[in-house]
Amino acid sequence: METFLTLAWVIAGVLFISSLRGLAHQETARRGNGYGVAGMVIGIAAILLSGVAENLVPLVGALVIGATVGGVMAQRVAMTAMPEMVAILHSFVGLAAVLVGLAAYLDPPQGHAGMAHSIEIWIDVLIGAITFTGSIIAFFKLRGTMSGRPLLLPGRHALNLLVFLASLALCVPFVMAEGTAGLPFLLIMTVLAGLQGIHLVAAIGGADMPVVVSMLNSYSGWTASAAGFMLNNNLLIITGALVGSSGAILSYIMCKAMNRSLVSVIFGGFGAAPVASSGPAQVPEGEVVATSIEELAAEINESREVIIVPGYGMAVARAQHAVRQLVDVLKAKGIRTRFAIHPVAGRLPGHMNVLLAEASVPYDIVMEMDEINEDFPKTDVVLVIGANDIVNPSAQTDPSSPIAGMPVLEVWKAKRTVVLKRSRASGYAGVDNPLFYHENTRMLFADAKDGMEKLVAKLQG
Repeated sequence: METFLTLAWVIAGVLFISSLRGLAHQETARRGNGYGVAGMVIGIAAILLSGVAENLVPLVGALVIGATVGGVMAQRVAMTAMPEMVAILHSFVGLAAVLVGLAAYLDPPQGHAGMAHSIEIWIDVLIGAITFTGSIIAFFKLRGTMSGRPLLLPGRHALNLLVFLASLALCVPFVMAEGTAGLPFLLIMTVLAGLQGIHLVAAIGGADMPVVVSMLNSYSGWTASAAGFMLNNNLLIITGALVGSSGAILSYIMCKAMNRSLVSVIFGGFGAAPVASSGPAQVPEGEVVATSIEELAAEINESREVIIVPGYGMAVARAQHAVRQLVDVLKAKGIRTRFAIHPVAGRLPGHMNVLLAEASVPYDIVMEMDEINEDFPKTDVVLVIGANDIVNPSAQTDPSSPIAGMPVLEVWKAKRTVVLKRSRASGYAGVDNPLFYHENTRMLFADAKDGMEKLVAKLQG
């Protein structure tokens, strides 16, 4: 039976690795997702067939309930709500780790005992508790239930350090306790870790939430890996390490795209106030000039190159299908059309890519920021749909701005930039956008879906 389980773990592990490889590209993402599902099915089937579980009834019941709930959630969730769904799913992983850790301590698996096992439990519960409560706070922030502004308590870094040291100190009597006598220390540490998870994420501003989601994904992976050591389950170790490392790498890439350090994101405070500067904050000059569907259609008809920059406003309005119709119309007119995607557009890593894939936008015209930024000066019309911070020129020109130094899409270099928004409201970072006042910028005040549908109708007419 041990040989059977080892073989199942190897096959499932290969499938999980293939899944991550597939998810790295839009063209292979669907296949990569299939590999992941297959790997999970093999892992579950191996456990059911191995005889490890003496009573299969509660296990099968839990699988049926979980699969049903997950299926319903996946069917009902809107793409705009996908970020908060991912966050709440991460909280489930954290809670599961805490419960499994407590169960493993109260009823150790056969052959597991001693200091090493106790340390594994402590690490598993610590990371799990932080992931659980932190993910819930991220869910509330992404959902809008909580303010996106960071909660900055006096001496917050010292407080984080103090709580962590207290948790570390509790590990000593917990490990030294005989039998289950260390349970009170484990429970106190769990509460402290949960409070620390709340404080860590509450102190992170809204502009950093895409990075937070990927970091929580990394935390959930390391939690699973720790549980694998605790339960002597190689598949959990492999899966957790893959998720944890890939989430950490993604977080690093996104921080680099925002000109942020990973440490500053984790410990929060971004967006609370402008950074220190020797000069006064810049005030946008010029005036906002509005345009109309008719004027925009006329400019597009005279264009040869059009770039579309999608943002969270497109997701909220569910305008991706109307945008796809616009692409088809422009293609029929012989106008070259491409998309420019900023790494942190939306509220989730890859949010815009997923929306465009849902609308069957061809992958070859969806370009990343580094691939397309130098093409804006030779572009006739740039259409910004519901994006704000990722096209804010103050990131390059205003050292006092909270987003100073953040790489942005340089849309203002195009011959004409049209920003489609419902209002002139600031973006998620809470800063004004000088782009709206540029001489070659026009504002089209409309709902993204309604505006795109009217534009398509005008171009077709």
